[in-house]
Formats: sequence, C-alpha cells, structure tokens
Amino acid sequence: MAGVTDRPFRQLCRRLGAGYAVSEMVTSRKELWNSLKTSRRADHAGEPGPIAVQIAGTDAAMMAEAAAYNIDRGAQIIDINMGCPAKKVCNKWAGSALMRNEALALEIVEAVVAVCAKSGVTGGVPVTLKMRTGWSLEERNALRLAKLFEAAGIAMLTIHGRTREQGYKGLAEYDTIAAVKAALTIPVVANGDIDSPEKARDVLAYTQADALMIGRAAQGRPWIFREVAHFLATGEHLAAPTVAEARDALTEHLHDHYGLYGELSGVRSARKHIGWAVRGLPGGEAFRQHMNTLEHSELQVQALRDWFDELGQTFERLPPAAAANDDEALADEACAA
Repeated sequence: MAGVTDRPFRQLCRRLGAGYAVSEMVTSRKELWNSLKTSRRADHAGEPGPIAVQIAGTDAAMMAEAAAYNIDRGAQIIDINMGCPAKKVCNKWAGSALMRNEALALEIVEAVVAVCAKSGVTGGVPVTLKMRTGWSLEERNALRLAKLFEAAGIAMLTIHGRTREQGYKGLAEYDTIAAVKAALTIPVVANGDIDSPEKARDVLAYTQADALMIGRAAQGRPWIFREVAHFLATGEHLAAPTVAEARDALTEHLHDHYGLYGELSGVRSARKHIGWAVRGLPGGEAFRQHMNTLEHSELQVQALRDWFDELGQTFERLPPAAAANDDEALADEACAA
C-alpha cells in the first residue's frame, strides 16, 4: 500500500503475525530510481525474507528492467501491480487500468517473468501479480486474465474483490475470486474487506483461496494478523494486546520510522500511523489533534507513551475501537490495498 507499507510498517506487521509483506509500489521509470521516495521504497535493510517488491508501470521493457533493478537490490519476489485504483496511477494506464488492455498486460507479464527467470538466482525469481475483478461491473475480466497470466508464468495471484470503478466503495465480492481459484493451479490469494477473524474464516471457506491478504484493516491494528492466525488454528479468539504491549510496539515502530525518514519527514509521516493507532479509542480523536501539533520525534514518542499509560489506568487490554466511517480516508493513503 503506497504511503503505508514501508519497511518499518512491514517489519511491525511481520513481528505481529503477518507471514508475508509486500513493498510499496516502486516505479518502473528509471529516471526516478535515485529519487528520495523511490530509494526509501527500495530500502530492505534488516528486513526478514522473503523480500517482495511491487513494481508498477505501463511499458514491458521498462517493467522488466525495473524487476532486474530491484532483484539486484535484494528483491526475492517481484510483484506486478494491476490492482491500484488511484487516479494518478490509472490516468497513466498503470495499476488496474492495465486490465483494460489485455494485450499490454500480458506483454508486461511475459517480459517480467522472462527477466526474472534469467536473474542468476538459482531457480529464478518468482513473479506474482495483484489485480482487481476488472475495470467496471461490465468489464470484469479477472478470470480470463488469470488464465493468461498463469500460462505466462505467474507464480501466485492476488485478487481484490472490487472493480477499479468501485475504488474502495461498497462491499467486496468473492464469487470472482472463487471462480479464479477453481480454474487455476497456482496459489490464489483473496483480498478485500477482511477485517476480523470471522471474516477471514468465511472468505477462505467461500473462495477456497490458498491465503488471505489484509490491507486497510492492519492500519492502526497490526496485531490483526496474529488474531486471524490464532482463530483459524484454534477457533478461539486471541485476547487483545495489553495497553502496555500496544504502547511498546508502536514506540518501536516510531523509532524505526524516524530511522528511515529522518526527523523532519519522519515526524510528519508518523502522524498518520499514530492517528490510525488511536482511532476509535477513548480520547483518541483529541489526542490525534494534539499529536498533529508536535514537531519533534522525542515529543511524539513521549506523548504517545503518556497517552497509552493514561489509557492503561482504565483498561488492562486495548478496548474495542468504536466503528468509524472513514474507509475512504484510509484508502486515500492506501493506493494498493
């Protein structure tokens, strides 16, 4: 998810039960590879494997070159983005817009698979792909494309149960995912609206998918991965994290975040992560507004710890967050959720 799944957030999710995490989108435009934004997105220092890098673009040769570039910098899996619905991506005919041009989409897949097979890594580097159900309700072509992509060498396919036209509105549908799973032999991953252990169980049962991908539901709640894993394994709910555990996990995340972005940028970009973490909790909105006035990392960390310590005087474990109707706001930050 662009603007969300940077290295510190991926590491946080992995520590809290995620089995696999994919990088933010890395552009295939060579002239931007040395930019500060792209260099941060391609930073995998200290990250546990497998390291999966998502690339985005519209030119087959450029996408192949981007795959090779990221493999040279540590990528162990290359993921092709055909799922992002953001206008700034789709207006350039990248992301989910590629689903409207099936010939180009297949050309890109074939070029990337070919260069990854010749990467020099024993057995080659696997290529995965994320897409939506189609461009619109009238143009749902995920099943047709999935068959083409499998034949072209894609090793795993993730499907978000919405069209590009939907963005993040409405409800995800899983019939398309189930149809793709039934037709393919490669692993298929279900994505979209998986926000609870029960929903994870139901989506797996309905689609028969091999795995689940959780995006927006992890923003501010990274322990959802271990909650889902525990429920699927035992049928029982895992207790919510203690307030102290949540405080310490988020403190560690903030320090990792500042380490990647530096003081000035880190303080500003950390605000959204802090906002997600306290969203819906008692006093969370007032604290978020106060947090947005702080300009130094030390003040952010201390304020966060003090706020959680105060919350801990009332609650031993994190209380359930009140429902908030701002999924679109989360989606604005999550171009590839």
